Amino acid sequence: MNYFNYFTEIEERFQRRRGTTLLLSTLDWALIESWKDAGIPLDAVLRGIDAAFEKFQKRPSVFRKVNSLAYCSQAVLEAAEQMKEAEVGARGEAPAATSAANVGIDRPSVSAYLRRNSAALAEKAGAIDNAQVAAILQQASSTIAQLALELDAPAASAASLEDLERRLTVLEERINAALLASTPEAELLQVRTQADRELAPYRRHMIAPQIEQLQRQYVSKRLLERHGLPRLSLFYM
Repeated sequence: MNYFNYFTEIEERFQRRRGTTLLLSTLDWALIESWKDAGIPLDAVLRGIDAAFEKFQKRPSVFRKVNSLAYCSQAVLEAAEQMKEAEVGARGEAPAATSAANVGIDRPSVSAYLRRNSAALAEKAGAIDNAQVAAILQQASSTIAQLALELDAPAASAASLEDLERRLTVLEERINAALLASTPEAELLQVRTQADRELAPYRRHMIAPQIEQLQRQYVSKRLLERHGLPRLSLFYM
């Protein structure tokens, strides 16, 4: 299974178990990203989704459908913990799903993806009003263009993909920080209120640190969307 299909595999499993092609919400995508950032294996997420739906379907009468991945959150964490316990005593080998060396990824596709994002950031840098944000976008655009050149080099190794993902994460964090600092307080309050509203029905399925992380992810994703900025992680290829 391709490592960078993490988001797609989760979306498809959730839709299949629900029985309809419900489009995932901003909250759902932010939750998937929080699982990815926490290093939860894809298999654990899929097992958790299955477990949550099996529990839901055993209820005496089911008149409603599961409308958010957040319903599966606790089951996903439990599945991840069970997998971790099962691996205790292993020799410390990197799981195939999280090792870039085992991805078999198409490097020309990655390079093209980087170039598209570089061009998109440069375009937005020329159109945005805030000079500080524009400078960060332009710098990120230049860095990503250079990363594409490095990836095209014959000496590029499979291990370099892991480093590439880390560097893209740092760039996106810088962009998020700049957007957060430049966004008016009233707009941030509106986004956070919306996050709280969407989270409310599912809080009992989550632990406090996860709720806090999900709120941050939600706000970051909303700000990127409002400015029409691309996601940089290879997970969004």
